[in-house]
Amino acid sequence: MVDLADRQLGAGVIAANDEFFAQRENLLVPEPAVFDPQAFGHKGKVMDGWETRRRRGADADHPFPADADHDWALIRLGAPGMVRGLVVDTAHFRGNYPQRVSVEAAAVEGAPSPEHLLSGAVPWEEIVPRTPVRGHAANGFTVRGERRYTHLRLNQHPDGGIARLRVYGKVVPAPEWLGLLGTFDLASVLHGGAVEDASDCFYSSPTSIIRPDRARKTDDGWENRRRVRETNDWVRFRLAGHGQIRAWRSTRPTSTRATPRAGPRSTAATPPPPTHTTMRPGSRSCPAPPFSRTPHTDFGSQRLPLPRICASMPSRMGASPGYGPMALSPPQVRPVCWSGTRP
Repeated sequence: MVDLADRQLGAGVIAANDEFFAQRENLLVPEPAVFDPQAFGHKGKVMDGWETRRRRGADADHPFPADADHDWALIRLGAPGMVRGLVVDTAHFRGNYPQRVSVEAAAVEGAPSPEHLLSGAVPWEEIVPRTPVRGHAANGFTVRGERRYTHLRLNQHPDGGIARLRVYGKVVPAPEWLGLLGTFDLASVLHGGAVEDASDCFYSSPTSIIRPDRARKTDDGWENRRRVRETNDWVRFRLAGHGQIRAWRSTRPTSTRATPRAGPRSTAATPPPPTHTTMRPGSRSCPAPPFSRTPHTDFGSQRLPLPRICASMPSRMGASPGYGPMALSPPQVRPVCWSGTRP
């Protein structure tokens, strides 16, 4: 599953009611939280996470915070989708972690302001009820439901520190947005592409090669172990929807082989056999499969026509071979869907 709150996908913590000891942006840092026992700042111990000040009661007669008193942070997901699970990581927060946490979700299109999200006009749905958490631990939560969300509100009761937040789920892009794009990357995780299987994930996940951003280092891509046999490594993608592949861009392997096949959502009575196409450096186009059908794609529970898309194909890419320099810099895969008239 994809981390919908991945900062490399465009996610961000757009607001928080308090960040006295540590900034809210630390919640979505992709690297694990670190701890330096000698790091102190003008506010005290420097912590790698989001940490708020301690709450007090209203007066001496009520020294403890009320049940409704809590701290919150608003998260804009990098890709809208259905949330399947969350991880609230309190790494290195041993005595200053929150007693309980809860998470709410909402679906608001566009770029709403924090003021709009906090107004009564936005309906929030509780996907994780108020639950005790442990300190210096990765607290996991399962989320059930088929609704599509764009924003989350992380609440800590009453206060404390949280190192990292991970939101795992299935990307469900807006069909209207894909229609406006016309030509788009069928394999990108931002558009609903996903990795179904791979021959080797020893060093890193192949999901990295269908991210929209550029790789910064070796482990930002798909790196497999060295092989001693004359075999090839492969990864199988589920594309965002039915589409006609007009261009294929990859790097580093001497050759790649795309194996289109009809997916389970196909409306064809008898799908044709898979076609294999070997593409080498300098090759830009991939021939469409020798069949046509009424195009469509599924987004959640909706089944929407896409009149400008004409073929369905989860694709499989092989890197040949899986050792030497080809294992050090994995390919960037970009099957592109063309929405115009074929030349």
